[in-house]
Amino acid sequence: MPDTAQGAAPEAVGASQSGKDLLDNISSGGGHAQRESISDLDPKTANPSLGLSGGIISATFCVPHSLQYRKGQDWGLSSRRGTSALFDSFTHLASKDSPWNHTLVGWTGEVVPTPENFTPPDTPPATTTISRLPPLNKSSAPIPLDENVKSSQETPIEGLWISKEDQTRLEKQLSQDKAGRTIPVWLSDDSDTAQDGAICLKDQARWRRYAEHELYTLFHYKQHEPTDGRAERESWADYYLLNQKFAKKILEIYKPGDIVMIHDYHLLLLPLMLRQRIKHMNIAFYLHIPFPSSEFLRCLPRRKDILEGVLGANLVGFQSFSYSRHFTSCCSRILGFDSDKIGVDAYGAKVTVGVFPIGIDAALIEKQAFHSHIDQQVIDLRQMYEGKAIIVGRDRLDSVRGVAQKLMAFERFLDEYPEWRDRAVLIQVTSPTSVEEEQEDSGNKIANKVSELVAKINGVYGSLSFSPVQHYPQYLSQDEYLALLRAADVALITSVRDGMNTTSLEYVVCQKVDHGPLILSEFSGTAGSLKDAIHINPWDLSDVALQLNNALCMSTAHKISMHMSLYHHVTTRSVQYWSANLIKRLIRVLSSRTSIISTPLLDRSALLSTYRAAHKRLFMFDYDGTLTPIVGDPNAAIPSARVISTLRTLASDPQNAVWIISGRDQEFLTQYLGDIPGLGFSAEHGSFMRHPGSTEWENLAEIYDMGWQKETMEVFQKYTELTPGSFIERKRCALTWHYRPSDPELGAKNARECQREMEKTIGKKWEVEVMEGKANLEVRPTFINKGEIAKKLVLNYGQEVGQPPEFVLCLGDDFTDEDMFRALNGSALEPEHVFTVTVGASSKNTLAHWHLLEPADVISSVSLLNGEDTSFADLGPLSVVDGKIPETAPGGIILD
Repeated sequence: MPDTAQGAAPEAVGASQSGKDLLDNISSGGGHAQRESISDLDPKTANPSLGLSGGIISATFCVPHSLQYRKGQDWGLSSRRGTSALFDSFTHLASKDSPWNHTLVGWTGEVVPTPENFTPPDTPPATTTISRLPPLNKSSAPIPLDENVKSSQETPIEGLWISKEDQTRLEKQLSQDKAGRTIPVWLSDDSDTAQDGAICLKDQARWRRYAEHELYTLFHYKQHEPTDGRAERESWADYYLLNQKFAKKILEIYKPGDIVMIHDYHLLLLPLMLRQRIKHMNIAFYLHIPFPSSEFLRCLPRRKDILEGVLGANLVGFQSFSYSRHFTSCCSRILGFDSDKIGVDAYGAKVTVGVFPIGIDAALIEKQAFHSHIDQQVIDLRQMYEGKAIIVGRDRLDSVRGVAQKLMAFERFLDEYPEWRDRAVLIQVTSPTSVEEEQEDSGNKIANKVSELVAKINGVYGSLSFSPVQHYPQYLSQDEYLALLRAADVALITSVRDGMNTTSLEYVVCQKVDHGPLILSEFSGTAGSLKDAIHINPWDLSDVALQLNNALCMSTAHKISMHMSLYHHVTTRSVQYWSANLIKRLIRVLSSRTSIISTPLLDRSALLSTYRAAHKRLFMFDYDGTLTPIVGDPNAAIPSARVISTLRTLASDPQNAVWIISGRDQEFLTQYLGDIPGLGFSAEHGSFMRHPGSTEWENLAEIYDMGWQKETMEVFQKYTELTPGSFIERKRCALTWHYRPSDPELGAKNARECQREMEKTIGKKWEVEVMEGKANLEVRPTFINKGEIAKKLVLNYGQEVGQPPEFVLCLGDDFTDEDMFRALNGSALEPEHVFTVTVGASSKNTLAHWHLLEPADVISSVSLLNGEDTSFADLGPLSVVDGKIPETAPGGIILD
């Protein structure tokens, strides 16, 4: 093996020119053809039934610029680091090559006031080290190329006031941005807004906190130590409010037919919030980081809210198949939603889930990388490390990029392959992480670990004249970065959990001439699409060392063959292709489901706001499946202490009229709920009523002939004998045959036969209807239903003072409750004052306008209104309605 390595080393160090012409042909063909296909697309003409406007609104957490505030002057704008591929996609969508009218919506980011000695905007920026970056740790500070430049740090000032005039000035600057129209979202509490429109920015990092402390870490398979949850209460409320402010800004500019594309983990709640306001909105969501398995997501207290938020989209996209599979699995295991390879059944519609590996602007990167002024830098680098094989790594310094694993693998490589000890160099560039959680790394553990490994390797395998690891903890200019990728013989990427890794894609483009191998972690989101890279497990140090040796010893022909495939993929699957593919897939999804209307999750913020503004409120609750879960034995479905407490508190408010409208008989309702003062009842689907404050039941069906019951009983008894475990429940105005305790297949089969027999005989002879319930059949008069009760209550309650109720909340879980929803939808009440809510399976079709998943959600939503709920999930809606995080949680609990 030493002989092979020695013979291969010059090949690894030298630059092979073979295959250049063929690669040039690939380059000139793929990207250009893709641009033409995108430009030729006329979405409005091609899809007339969708009513597309031709507009796209993209929502991303931050605008592409870092902002410097200069009071009374134009704002300073500089390119924001990170997510360059995503920003390139926005630039493309806003360009003349795109058929779309594009608008970008994003947070301003932390606004930094400019000191007196601010560099004039026409002065070019420094090319290498940004002077305002904090040191990574005491022993590993950013290394300025200019020795006269000293590191310093600016801390955003607390309580920074931005006048309305300066806000407008920035909005005008961004609307005229050459990269496309951008609209900023200003994040602050309503209480921090002055009468003249000025806003005060306080603790600006708080808007990142939940996403980057809780979500980013968990999505990368890291868990926190348990806490008392108080900090999470506040950060969750901020996260909820952040998404609401994005929704409000988007709705201000939205036009019917627009497409809304939402990006990444800071905005997971936004799809649902938009869907709650405009049911027919065309929404795509794309997650740029990994999505964890259900075992990890279960650890997140707000797991349901997160999944429900994303499911507000028509299309959900991921970087790799494993991430999409984890998402659908979580929807099934945590929410109980049906899912398949196409997507998830949610709220009466199908949410499509797809895999869309993101690319880079390959043509732009290639143009920049092979510019004449880069050539000299490449020559200088190769001369600096003449006779050495150059292994390159560029990573953010956080726990998921695997820098420590890379260094340990390189140490193993030098140990097991001693022939490379003075003939290979690892140039590792680490830039500070942008994630707040990682920035607060206790004691700089990650940076210290990296520094210790670098010192150890250089101490053992280095000399006075040479260090095998060249560690540069700093930002590189774009020119230096591209020159480094071109000069490399091998790129080594060892991320332990990653979404999109653009370094791997950019390296492939930069190796157009030299064809250097790419060693890529199998845990990177790009590994699935870069199949011809050398895939490694970063935890298997010996295998990484082996693959490093194989890459450095690889023949020229093999390198060219591998690189041709990678290069073709990267240049044809560019970021332009990615955005076009994502949009085309969304259009296909919309075209296939034009008649389907989803029923969004209940908007608790709107519910609470309307409730507080109303003085006359009417509540109508079904019982089984709405206030209590469905159980095998109907007699076991007794109300919990929390249900009773919630109803008692709600009914004690003189402005509230609270009714239970159930298929249960009078005896059951009286026994378990009859002692709650102020509660009204309707039993047996509207056959009987008991008004609040009364103990007498009114029989609404006594004037009708009930002779049908005898014939119905005979048929039910016949099928009871045929179905072991089934039984008959006799009510005063209805008969119900229950088969839940029976064998499921036998019970369902006999129920179908029984229903057909009833409809052909009794259903034609009498004015009755045979209704299929949840593991039961019920026969009742057609003139009695819950819809008639709902009409009666609205009419009676409104006549009290001559006006209808200003707030109506009606909840039910099965088809008998659809009569109530139908009656309320057709009433003269103001639509925005009426909340019809179906409870239960997400796939059901319903006349209700809103959806809740289970009885626990019903109680939580109602408790939010009367101030009982102590769940911190409700701090989100409260913060939106109050315009700030409340000092106490519902129920009077102090948050801090």
